[in-house]
Amino acid sequence: MAPEANGGGGRRSAAPVDTADYLARVARVAPAIKEASFRIEEDRRIPPELLEKLHSEKLFRLLLPKVYGGEEIDPPTFFQTISAVAENDSSTAWCLCQANGCSTASAYVEPHVAETIWGNDPKAVVAWGPGKGESRKTDDGYIISGRWQFASGSRHATWLGARMPVELDNGETAYRALLLPASEAKMDDIWNVLGLRGTASDGYDVKDLFIPKDFKVTRGVEAEERRYDSPLYLIHANIHFATGFTGVALGIARAMLEEFKALASKKTPNRLKLRLCEDPVVQLMVAKAEARIKAARALILSEWTDIWEEVKTNHEFTEDSRMRIRLVATHCIHEAKDVVNELYDASGATSIFNSHPMQKYFRDIHTLTQQGQGRKMYMQVAGQHLMGLEADMPEPS
Repeated sequence: MAPEANGGGGRRSAAPVDTADYLARVARVAPAIKEASFRIEEDRRIPPELLEKLHSEKLFRLLLPKVYGGEEIDPPTFFQTISAVAENDSSTAWCLCQANGCSTASAYVEPHVAETIWGNDPKAVVAWGPGKGESRKTDDGYIISGRWQFASGSRHATWLGARMPVELDNGETAYRALLLPASEAKMDDIWNVLGLRGTASDGYDVKDLFIPKDFKVTRGVEAEERRYDSPLYLIHANIHFATGFTGVALGIARAMLEEFKALASKKTPNRLKLRLCEDPVVQLMVAKAEARIKAARALILSEWTDIWEEVKTNHEFTEDSRMRIRLVATHCIHEAKDVVNELYDASGATSIFNSHPMQKYFRDIHTLTQQGQGRKMYMQVAGQHLMGLEADMPEPS
């Protein structure tokens, strides 16, 4: 049954979440994810049989409202779940993060729209990316044309989003994402990249496509457009993306460290007598890498635990909370990259071959930090906030 519109059903409290349950779900599919990792890389797609397993554990529904068949988990659990997936394959984790972030749009559309997209389809996946489009308002919707790209998971998505300026009923123009069946778009295979190749972050375009007026959604968190008033949906989708992609980064770093330790126990570098694991310099490096990964995880979990309690208590996600997450997410992502870099350097020529997973971790982390959520400029923005200045990078609406 669909929820009543905002104001009719009242505020909803956040239900307790059993984090161990979600980590157990990942553990059940982890062997299949790891086994498929190189195939995902080569095919630049998540294979259908793995998608089935991910859907069966409801890993595409972590941030979806319960009323539409979702799990509605808290941000600390979301971080840990995505990170656990990334230890087995980073492209799979990235796609899950992207789809889950997009699913929070369900709280900002009319209930019948959310039912159509998510409630009536247990395998629904929404993907979107940046681009340019034009719209013409009609009595009952919009005629749209445009092109978008970087839509992670678009090849297994059931719906796509097309963000553009649209005319609202009050005559004002504002940016909205118009939601369309994926089958209505023309896909463009553009994702030939360094890393995260399996995300299939391709492009798509439409021309003169009609979209019913209710199938539009804000990318912001405007209270007047919220239709499902639960604490999780007070948080901007971009912050959920930042949380999940931090999990991807630290999952990659953890996988890299474990792979390096295995290599170090076997490899004796050319013309040397000691195995890598017997080298005091390597021992120190591994210990520091362990500390940096654990410290980064502890930092983001500590911040989110405190902030989540505030959100639940005050029914508000403040600008200060946004800046705290931006700060720690950026820090953690780049800590992960630095750990991967050091381990890659220490591995020698072994890791340069396509057959070795360490070169994949290296490529994936460097692709991740080139994406918007990995921008170092967020540190500057956080610094502005910490010194009492107005941050000049708001989340997009």
